[in-house]
This record gives sequence, C-alpha cells and structure tokens, in this order.
Amino acid sequence: MHKIKPLSLGIALLPILFLTVLLSLNVYYYGDDSLSGANQIALVLSAAFCSLLAARRGTQWDTILEGIKNSVSDALPALLILLLIGSLAGTWLISGIVPAMIYYGLQIINPTYFLLAACIVSAIISVATGSSWSTIATIGVALLGIGQALGISEAMVAGAIISGAYFGDKMSPLSDTTNLAPAMAGTDLVTHIRYMTYTTLPSILITLIIFLFLGFNLDASNSPNDIKVILTALQSKFYISPILFLVPISVIFLIVKKIPAIPALFAGTLLGGLAAIIFQPEIIIDLGSSANYFKSAFITLINAMSSDTSIVTDNELINGLLSTGGMYGMLNTVWLIICAMCFGGAMEASGFLKCISDSLMKLATNTASLIATTTGTCIFFNMTASDQYLAIVVPGKMFKDAYKDQGLAPENLSRTLEDSGTVTSVLIPWNTCGATQASILGVSTLTYLPYCFFNIISPFMTMLYAIVGYKIRKIKI
Repeated sequence: MHKIKPLSLGIALLPILFLTVLLSLNVYYYGDDSLSGANQIALVLSAAFCSLLAARRGTQWDTILEGIKNSVSDALPALLILLLIGSLAGTWLISGIVPAMIYYGLQIINPTYFLLAACIVSAIISVATGSSWSTIATIGVALLGIGQALGISEAMVAGAIISGAYFGDKMSPLSDTTNLAPAMAGTDLVTHIRYMTYTTLPSILITLIIFLFLGFNLDASNSPNDIKVILTALQSKFYISPILFLVPISVIFLIVKKIPAIPALFAGTLLGGLAAIIFQPEIIIDLGSSANYFKSAFITLINAMSSDTSIVTDNELINGLLSTGGMYGMLNTVWLIICAMCFGGAMEASGFLKCISDSLMKLATNTASLIATTTGTCIFFNMTASDQYLAIVVPGKMFKDAYKDQGLAPENLSRTLEDSGTVTSVLIPWNTCGATQASILGVSTLTYLPYCFFNIISPFMTMLYAIVGYKIRKIKI
C-alpha cells in the first residue's frame, strides 16, 4: 500500500490552470484551427501533467489508467452517435432530403423572421424527440443551409438552432438529461418539468425577442433573384418532392417512440440511402462513375456514409451547402472527445476533482450561495470532465444533502442542474456536446457561442431567482 499525501486546493487546480494556458495559446495562435489537433494535444498534455502530480502524491498509475478507461468508456455511446450522424448527413445529402428542406424552406421563410423561426422550429422538434443532437443533425443542418442561402451569418443561425434545440432537450419528458436530473436530486419527472418552466420560459422568451430584434436589423446579402437562382440550381440537380420528408419524419417517429438514438439514427442513414437509390439515380450514377447502377449505388452510398462527398452545380452560392464529410468528417471531433475524457478521467481518479468540489461546498452558506455554487460547479464539470452527464450526476450527488439541510425541496436542485449543467455543455469547445455540435454544423463553438442566448441566459436566470427568493420551494413539514 502506498501512502497518498494530503492534497491542497492549489495543487488540485494546477492541471486546470495548465490546460487553460495551453488552450488560450491555441486560440491565439491557431484560431478556429485549434480544434484540428492543437486542443487535443493540450488535453493530452494536461492529462499527463495531472497524472504526474498525482503520482508524486502516491497515486498508482493503474488507478489513474482505470479512471481514464472508465471515462472514455462512458463517452463511447456519444462517439457512436457522432459517427452515425456523419453517415446520416451523407445519405441525406445524396438522397435530396437536405436539399429539399433547403428548397422549400427558402420559399416559405422570410429573412426577417428566419432566426426566430429557426429557434422555434428547433425547439418544437427537440421537445418532440427529446434530443438536441438529433434535432441539430437533421433539421438543424437544413436550417443552417437555408440561412446561408439567405446570406445570414452562420454564427447567428447556429446560435438560434442550438438555443431552440437545447430548450427542447431540457423540457422534453423524453430527454435523457430531463430524466437524469430529477433522479439525482430525488424528485419526480413531472414536478421537475413543471418547476423548470419558471426559469426556462422567461429565458426562451428573452431569447426569441433578441432573435426577432436581430431579424429586423438583419441585412441579408442575397436578393430574391439570388434565391430564385439557388432554387433553380437545386431543382436541376435533384428530384425535389415532399415525399422525401418521409425519411426524417420516420426518424422523429422512432425517437418519439423511445427507440434509442443509435438504432434510430442508423435506420435514418439506411432510409436515406434507400431514398437516394430510388429518387436520385442521376446523382448515384454521377458520383459512382459507372454505367452499372448496382456498382454506382454501392460505391456512392459507402462513400457518402464514410468520407467526403460533394455535389457540384452551376451555382457557386449553393455548392458550399452540398458537401459532407461522412464518418471521416467526424474523426477530429471523436479525437477531441477521447482526449477530453482522458483529462477528465485523470482528474477524477487522482482525487483532484473531489478536492475542488469539497472546497466549493464550503461556499454554500445560504440559499442564494448554494444555488450559485451548484451552478458554478455544473459549469466547472462541463469544462473539466467534458461531459454534460457528469456535470449533472456529480453535482447532483454532491449537493443533494446540502439542499435538504437548508430545507429546500429537491426540485430546486434538479432545476439548477438543468439550468446550468445541460445547457452550458454546448458552449465549451472540448466538451462532448460543444465538439459535436461544432462538427455537425461546421461552425466552431467560439463562433456560435455569443448567439446561444438561451444557453447563456439560463444559468443567470436560475441564480437571479435564488437571489430574489422567487419560486424557491421549501420542504413541506
């Protein structure tokens, strides 16, 4: 048995400080390219630095390695979903599903109200499916394409999509985080959702007002004539019909019926491939480069699911929208998530996260400080453990007794976990959520972050309620 030396808060914070310095240097020197390798190396170096500090205290390497293995293992379902989203994007492109969404969307959406509409549509789909990831990977990709075709900033569009998607993810009874938070806090699902409405509805209302205001002041660069040219280019290249929407409707139906995300997305990928074979024979032959239709179909579908696929039209405005990277395009993000989970696993196995958490608990002396500390802890775990589930589970376990000791009903804790843990995960570039959505939309996390108004407002809203003492339910004696 090796004796482990006492751990001070200063030592526990050193790996985080080390990581912060490296990430800052990466952003300064690499900009948006930092996600292409620099941030991954920063996370690996920080994990190594944490392991070295832990070893000097007497922590065995096997203990650290086991923590890293468990952390990476926890992220495996997210990695599989990410790869499937890449393949789904490929088959939905060549099948004409995404082009059809763009085609019809350009005809019915006014640029002035587009950001507002994008947020509302994303929210509705996310409430119905209970999944922000599925919403962004399907309707979100199409909405981004429509916004780009209208000449609207991709950062604004991505912010509107993410704001709506995470509202739905947070409020839907089908969402995994919406079920996880009350389970950790010790309350029931219905009470949890009802109590969340007090902070969530004002947050989304403010968000919609901001997007409406931005829309009125928007200078969309593409004129109606440009849009007409885009519509013509899409129609000349693809068979466009509402029947193509049967595929995304089928995926949404599967998710609503509580089919797990992985088989649902896999089914969506296969249905997209089948739709391509049936409805887009010219695309199949063109991309497959063979007169043999079976051979062309096989090559085209495998390439669409696995690697880069681009469809070229006569219009430069639309060509950038008609490309996808398949599973290959997701590998950078997979790499980033694995490295992030290595850092989180090393921090947890070494006891550094527990030391920091215990120190935070000492700050919670009254209701306002308790809820503020919970909020900060959730954000802290999103930044260090790089996973929104850990940002809900660990603070939930940490603060459950503290809320009870102060006479606060458990729904106060479950609401705070969602207001801060669920929604801020997508704002951190190396978090599984932030890395995934940046990869799906092709917009870097730091680029869309300023426009994710709902995600930014939510943690402040929950702290504001705590400060003024509004809707803070006490335990009934």
